[in-house]
Amino acid sequence: MSKKFPIFVEKSTLNISKQGIMKNICTCLLLFVSTVILAEEIKNPVWPYNWPDPTVWQANDGNYYCLATNPRRMISSSDLFHWQMTDISPIDEDSWEKMRAVSRHFWAPDVAMVNGQRLLYITLYNSAEDSNIGVLKEITPGHFQFHGIIARGKENKIEDTIDPEVVTDPKTGKVWLFFGSVGGIHRIELNADGLSIKKGAKYKHVAGLTVHQNHSRSKVFEGCYLHYREGYWYMFVSSGFYGDHTYKLQVGRSRKLTGEFLSRDGKKLTKGFATPVIQSEEGDFFYGPGHCGEIFTKDGRDYIFYHCHNRGIRQSHRPTMLQEIMWDSEGWPYVKDGKPQ
Repeated sequence: MSKKFPIFVEKSTLNISKQGIMKNICTCLLLFVSTVILAEEIKNPVWPYNWPDPTVWQANDGNYYCLATNPRRMISSSDLFHWQMTDISPIDEDSWEKMRAVSRHFWAPDVAMVNGQRLLYITLYNSAEDSNIGVLKEITPGHFQFHGIIARGKENKIEDTIDPEVVTDPKTGKVWLFFGSVGGIHRIELNADGLSIKKGAKYKHVAGLTVHQNHSRSKVFEGCYLHYREGYWYMFVSSGFYGDHTYKLQVGRSRKLTGEFLSRDGKKLTKGFATPVIQSEEGDFFYGPGHCGEIFTKDGRDYIFYHCHNRGIRQSHRPTMLQEIMWDSEGWPYVKDGKPQ
């Protein structure tokens, strides 16, 4: 894709130097080349292997790191666009043993900085009724040690206590855990260190219907991600069946982190309404985009991570995608053509 950059010359100008013409031509060529480079920076999938539910952060060394479901290894990048496998095993064997004592399945990690401490939250799943969220502390850069369970499905009675997202409200300093899927997305306040639920805190339903209310899952949300921009908190959610083209990324927003999240047309996310951001159709090469990771700004542009099926590989594989996300005049996010690319 390219753009044309015209050279403007005043009509009253009769004598134009060759040097001036060449300067304008060179400027146009530079702009053209930079546009082409920006358009070609992303070659999806940015990580072509099975790497669903990505969480990405920038470490003190300036590099970006990414974990995904079943986080045995870690990938890294210096520029967001090109990734490589590292030799880092982020979770030690003792921590794995403690987690295996609780659960058989591990997915949807979320790495968050809470009061200066980097923490790793993760789903520990046995069944919809017996699902848990655990937390690990970063002991040395890139290495996390199991601390304990912070939310248990058997105790809170919320089906699918999974897919954690932890956010600190900069206005109040309060730390919040958002989570959920087939039982609805909920939030609850954590203690200031992010390692346990605050005494007396209550679970609050904030988005999505339950699967019992909506069997098609078109209004059942999961894998939420919170992003703050220009006075709004945006809640990105995924809906549909994760294994096919019905899975898609949607969004709602609120002025307050603890407020009511609404779709673009003013409908409540608690009622299962949201505004599509990235979706696919049956037969598309890339299909089923969802469970986004973080949004990063680079060179004045915003980029969002998510996973997506690729017809070029096995259906069970969901590689990691990166796509530029833009914002319209009313502050709503969108991507080119509304599809994974």
